[in-house]
Amino acid sequence: MTVGAGISVADRKLVVLGNCVLSDVHDNIEITPASGSGFINGAFIGVRSDQVGCRRVFPVGKLEGLRFMCVFRFKMWWMTQRMGNCGQEIPFETQFLIVEARDGSHFDNGEERSALYTVFLPILEGDFRAVLQGNEHNELEICLESGDPAVQTFEGSHLVFVAAGSDPFDVITNAVKAVESHLQTFSHRERKKMPDMLNWFGWCTWDAFYTDVTAEGVKQGLESFEKGGIPPKFVIIDDGWQSVGMDPAGTETIADNSANFANRLTHIKENHKFQKNGKEGNRVEDPALGLKHTVTEIKERHDLKYVYVWHAITGYWGGVRPGGAELEHYESKMTYPISSPGVESNEHCDAFKSIATNGLGLVNPEKVFSFYNELHSYLSSAGIDGVKVDVQNILETLGAGHGGRVKLARKYHQALEASIARNFRDNGIIYCMSHNTDGFVQPDWDMFHSLHPMAEYHGAARAVGGCAIYVSDKPGQHDFNLLKKLVLPDGSILRAKASRTTNKGLLVF
Repeated sequence: MTVGAGISVADRKLVVLGNCVLSDVHDNIEITPASGSGFINGAFIGVRSDQVGCRRVFPVGKLEGLRFMCVFRFKMWWMTQRMGNCGQEIPFETQFLIVEARDGSHFDNGEERSALYTVFLPILEGDFRAVLQGNEHNELEICLESGDPAVQTFEGSHLVFVAAGSDPFDVITNAVKAVESHLQTFSHRERKKMPDMLNWFGWCTWDAFYTDVTAEGVKQGLESFEKGGIPPKFVIIDDGWQSVGMDPAGTETIADNSANFANRLTHIKENHKFQKNGKEGNRVEDPALGLKHTVTEIKERHDLKYVYVWHAITGYWGGVRPGGAELEHYESKMTYPISSPGVESNEHCDAFKSIATNGLGLVNPEKVFSFYNELHSYLSSAGIDGVKVDVQNILETLGAGHGGRVKLARKYHQALEASIARNFRDNGIIYCMSHNTDGFVQPDWDMFHSLHPMAEYHGAARAVGGCAIYVSDKPGQHDFNLLKKLVLPDGSILRAKASRTTNKGLLVF
């Protein structure tokens, strides 16, 4: 019998505060108390094994007859949720699982019995990353991956954090804090500095223009909002402002009028569309005639507080062009991704297929801070206040030869955050396509369209989500009646700082 603060394995059962959550627990499963975490009802699930390999799957025990909700990745880039009541319904790439060990709908000895909720958080250990999944025998499994065929040896004692309590909100919050204390590689959202742009209504150019965005298009969009009396106070200039190009022998991949995934970054500075009197093929070196000119003009003319721009975590979808004269000092090398077997839909993803075909110009991890710092210092000098950093999950496929996915992601994220701290004092960064546990971040609901059949649903979600409220409307396509329900006359928003249900079912802030 192994015991960890109200969580134990006895008689082949995972018992949580007296309730059996998993049965037929395998003999090699062990429980380690979460000492020093400040969380009473928490422990780690580990596995004793002398096996090695860059990807291993370990069954834990059977989950049967208990309701659960999980969050899993249905694509490499995106997560969604699922509910069920048995182990085989737990999908691959499950990164969060909460189980109702007993419901609160009945009475014992005349008193209402409280529900019990058990949270399972797969985490990182050493150079490996754990996720959950189910199998045909209704067993909960731990899948362990390094992302590098050369990295095969793992510890295995702290793979999944388990926590329990009667209040699911408190259990989730305290579980994340306990993992924060254990890993000491990230901060809980209560300790993060939230950018002020979260408190203002904004507009993102992506769905309005896709990569055809221009300086004139940005101005047109802002004028369109002003005509309806809802002027944005921040703007995200999305993909389409950078200097990019495809290799001569590359295979073009363009989907849904969006980016060419085969393109690579060729220069730190903006393309001709954001240069005053700029022409394609020419470069304006005077900052006053480049991006700075556009940013200064729209801030002054439209009373904008913040302007962000987009870039991929590797520079662009295809990375940085190896050997390119402008960026050769970053020693980028052609790298080909290794798809995780657990993410089945990669073969149907145009972006991943393009990168797998054309390769990605990966900046030397030892030089990636210098790369980010050069990019961000230039943007800051042009009046940019922050960045939307996209395509982040691609790092998990590029770990071969770099010590694995966890080690590579850590180097890139540490460099990225150091550059943000140096160049954007308001912690001006939005993480995008970052839905894996290699990075722990404050979730963002992303943009929506105000003129859309589901606009009210999306608007309501953001009204209580505690996130930024920004749309990606095309110029002239707005529902100002809806926007007036979300945005105050000065362009600010009422942002929920905390939300939960009370025992009477009321939503309070």
